[in-house]
Amino acid sequence: MLKFAHFNFNVLDLEKSLAFYKEALGIRPVREKEAKDGSFRLVYLGDGETDFQLELTWLRDRKEPYNLGECEFHLAFVTDNYDELHRHHEEMGCIAFENPSMGIYFITDPDGYWIEIVPQK
Repeated sequence: MLKFAHFNFNVLDLEKSLAFYKEALGIRPVREKEAKDGSFRLVYLGDGETDFQLELTWLRDRKEPYNLGECEFHLAFVTDNYDELHRHHEEMGCIAFENPSMGIYFITDPDGYWIEIVPQK
């Protein structure tokens, strides 16, 4: 039997990304791994309710932004506090796209990854 464990986003500025995910989504580090030589750092974020984790990978020698292609992939979160969260994301200025007919919207993180916000049904 298989079950989902984590999904990875590579980030340029780990501290900026950690602050964004804490403020925007309330997810926080649950475990970390760092290379002995300091060449990479992995930080796994959790929501405190599920086992699923978002892995943020920082590579010391990476200086240029990651090519995300056409951003045809995304991570999705479900919330029972949709309207309040939407207002918060508006204030943060991170909403990238809204689809009112579907009742969803997307935010972008500091590296340009898209995150879908879906209301609890």
